[in-house]
Amino acid sequence: MKRNTVPRILVVDDDADIAEMLQYNLQKEGYQTQIAQNGKQAVEMATEFLPNLILMDIMMPILDGVEASRQIKELPALANTFIIFLTARIEEYSEIAAFEAGGNDYINKPIKPRALMSRIAAVLKRETNKGKTEDKITIEDLIIDRKSYTVTQKETTLILPRKEFELLHFLAQNPDRVFRREELLRNIWGENVYVLARTVDVHVRKIREKIGEGYIQTIKGVGYKFALVE
Repeated sequence: MKRNTVPRILVVDDDADIAEMLQYNLQKEGYQTQIAQNGKQAVEMATEFLPNLILMDIMMPILDGVEASRQIKELPALANTFIIFLTARIEEYSEIAAFEAGGNDYINKPIKPRALMSRIAAVLKRETNKGKTEDKITIEDLIIDRKSYTVTQKETTLILPRKEFELLHFLAQNPDRVFRREELLRNIWGENVYVLARTVDVHVRKIREKIGEGYIQTIKGVGYKFALVE
């Protein structure tokens, strides 16, 4: 079954008021939506609805959001579905579990609808641009130019070693997506090159020394993502 061109979003929350509020705001933006009230129902509905994106609560009856996400990601038709966790849980281990289960983002409640709609639009834009390589990426005062392999910040041109540049460009091209170290090694260094996972940490540290701390965010216990850190 092919997905409709209008993005589909599955809202999963056992709090009916929150679910309906999210659905109302999503429909105002033109998205197709459905609501599931627990993780088990979410897995069942997702196989038929084939959502592009799922807004997933964590604490729910019958099946929690983390386990539901694991089951959804195991289904071939849903392996590339984006999952944004919306939760009142603030513990670090909950965040780690959410990303390990395939989550793409983790947002704490209470939810700010306008900010959430902006995050959703950015995530879905990535799906539209999947497979495309941008020669020039501009984020605030940072310009990453793949043609010249240069990084410009506040009109100052920085020359990064090739692997540092490729790592920065790859992360910037996939903003807000969390990558495990192993994924970054495969994408930047290749399948047949043996390097330690710590190599990624060293390169991230060197990139931060040059462009500042506010771009590459560490997700403890998981990996890294490109995001402007407040």
